[in-house]
Amino acid sequence: MNDTEETPGRSERRDAAENRQRILEAALRLFEQQGVEQVSMNQIAIEAQIGPGTLYRRYRNKGELCLDLMKENIVLLFENIETHLKQHRADPPSQRLKGLLALFIRFREKKSQLLTGVEESASTNRFKSRTQSPLYLELHELLVELFDEMKVDGQSSPNQPDSVFKADMLLMALSSESYLFQRDERGYSPEKFLEQIWLTFHS
Repeated sequence: MNDTEETPGRSERRDAAENRQRILEAALRLFEQQGVEQVSMNQIAIEAQIGPGTLYRRYRNKGELCLDLMKENIVLLFENIETHLKQHRADPPSQRLKGLLALFIRFREKKSQLLTGVEESASTNRFKSRTQSPLYLELHELLVELFDEMKVDGQSSPNQPDSVFKADMLLMALSSESYLFQRDERGYSPEKFLEQIWLTFHS
């Protein structure tokens, strides 16, 4: 084999990487033009000039596609949350909770379209898909830890719901559907929403 020849495996990997890039660029163009909800997987395949089968082999639904688009942003979000929790580890857990919520709400405002797409799924069980996403699971784990700390510090009464339940309820309140309703229908600014959600869940 001479230097210009490529092994089949290497060529396949390159083709897969090129297809992925074409899909992501096409999806981002369509999402920016029409919004995530209005764009179908078939439209994305046509825009990317690939077959629907190629698209579905890589992404089962728009939620997975949006998650890939947001991967770097999500990594940065969790890095910021980790930094915040470390820098404020001497603060009461309720205050660290407020800082975490502020970071997530700011993230939601900046990445609203894609984050909505991450929470959506082609599955008939959208709730199950959302609650099994890496974003949900990692946030849930952090929230449970904070709520457990609040119990130890005596910031929660014995009659409060357990930490797992509270974390689930808080994440439901932070979902796109809930957040956008409070912002657009109730008229809460991000700052007002933060204050209200923290007052609801910090004790």
